[in-house]
Amino acid sequence: MKPNPLSKNRCFSIVLLLLSFSIPTVGIAQSGRNTDKAPKPSSAKRKTVAEPAAEPAPSRGTPVSNSQTPAKDSRPRKTSDEVDASDTVRVSSNLVPIPASVVDSKGFVVTGLKLEDFELRVDGQVKSISDLTRTETSVRLVMLFDNSGSVDFARDFEKQAAIHFFRRVMRPSDEAAIYSIETESYLAQPLTRDISKLERTIESFGKPEGSTSLFDAIIDAAAYLRPFSGRRVIVIVSDGVETTSRSDFETTIRRVLADDCQVFIVQTGLYDGANLRALAAERRMEQLAGQTGGAAYTPKTATELDQAFQQIAADLAQQYVLSYYSAEELRDGRFHLIDLRVRSRKDVRVRARRGYYSPKSANVAAYDW
Repeated sequence: MKPNPLSKNRCFSIVLLLLSFSIPTVGIAQSGRNTDKAPKPSSAKRKTVAEPAAEPAPSRGTPVSNSQTPAKDSRPRKTSDEVDASDTVRVSSNLVPIPASVVDSKGFVVTGLKLEDFELRVDGQVKSISDLTRTETSVRLVMLFDNSGSVDFARDFEKQAAIHFFRRVMRPSDEAAIYSIETESYLAQPLTRDISKLERTIESFGKPEGSTSLFDAIIDAAAYLRPFSGRRVIVIVSDGVETTSRSDFETTIRRVLADDCQVFIVQTGLYDGANLRALAAERRMEQLAGQTGGAAYTPKTATELDQAFQQIAADLAQQYVLSYYSAEELRDGRFHLIDLRVRSRKDVRVRARRGYYSPKSANVAAYDW
């Protein structure tokens, strides 16, 4: 039987047709697998390259060592017109504030004086005064209230007079604190503008008992006021009799002067015919007040006690505050005498601190960074 040529042709056509469909299908399938795998390595490669590029590159091909810190390299240099915290510390360490009260021959306060009316001498040499302000300067005040057993004079009135004192002297910008003078003196009320808190603290003090660590309380109060700006004032309500302090009187004066504190004293419990111990205490309190530019009062009646508090309040309200910047050669850690006068008038008396302790240069150099 002869094969049919038509059948052969049909078979060949079918084979060609099948091949034409199978070849594109394989190509598409292979292309699809490549597309799925390609993005993963290429994407990872781009990420690896991009991250280093985000880091700051060395400029102009200069290598950066591992020890360099970008923050220091990029920090702008200070110009002559800029003032930073270290400059402030250096300037304030040279500043000697001099609160001063001026009265005439009749004891009346003299107001209206100007900077050029004053003359300042330090260790006998005339020095320039850089600034003069009046009572707008804020007050940071600590009252030392004697709660030891040596105090028994008009106790209730003492407390009421102290309460009235805060009402007279405190302004919105002022702050006051209270220390209790006892065997172990302590801060009874931290600095506050709240007069009611001060009043409650005074009222809460009970019957006086124990010994008197007066000098320690004064030193602690001066150190407490040291970080604060403005006028630093200590008001002592005590008989001044010292019994149990660890520090002596000379150390107390040095510390108070070094901390730029002005001391006012209302010395209670003194009366005619007082013993030698009380008289020695009176002299010490007068010396402490005189050295710091304050004043000491020795009331012997309830009326005089109230007048003493009134006088301190008036004194603080009418003070001049002068500013003197000590020279570099005076930064020796020693005591320097101050003599402040009113050169434009001969009929007045100036009450101001009689000296100051200058900081040592080594202490100030520690701030120069």
